[in-house]
Amino acid sequence: MLRVLVVDESRQRAAGICAGLALAGHQVAAVLPSAWDLAAQVEKIKPDVILIETASPSRDTLEHLSAMNRDAPRPVVIFAQEGEASVIRAAMRAGVSAYVVDGLDPGRIKPVIEVALARFEEYQSLRRELDDTSRKLSERKLIERAKGILMRSRSLDEDEAYHALRKLAMERGKTVAEVSRNVIEMAQLLL
Repeated sequence: MLRVLVVDESRQRAAGICAGLALAGHQVAAVLPSAWDLAAQVEKIKPDVILIETASPSRDTLEHLSAMNRDAPRPVVIFAQEGEASVIRAAMRAGVSAYVVDGLDPGRIKPVIEVALARFEEYQSLRRELDDTSRKLSERKLIERAKGILMRSRSLDEDEAYHALRKLAMERGKTVAEVSRNVIEMAQLLL
């Protein structure tokens, strides 16, 4: 059972959404009339999924979604009347996992949420992979700079410089990247 945060300015529509969520086996964590201060609300309510029903997501709504996606990412489903490509693209850039045009049919809630969850998990996996790759590249650059410093200052070849960094890392219980950062900082102090 998922905890779902419902955002809908219409209480009547929100009641229908809540009924559809209950039929789909999900729990309504809260109902909000707007996406205003969404990041703080998500932090407080801690929903598993956010479901927004709107005619068309406003720029403010998309900005609040972007802020929430940075701080506390969650799968977001938007049910909207507006199907304009630029609006859909802006919503996806803001972190929306599923954008459904022509409103909400209670019978479609469960499969749409499943698609949103799958897309969200895949996106988060790719995001972690990208972050890991970026970190490794950054560390590699540090190591290369530190090797260059050691090669110039101690007249070492590349292998010797790397082995010196590695030996120092083992002696200090640090990673080669951390030791490389220290070597670069020390070289900057001495210049």
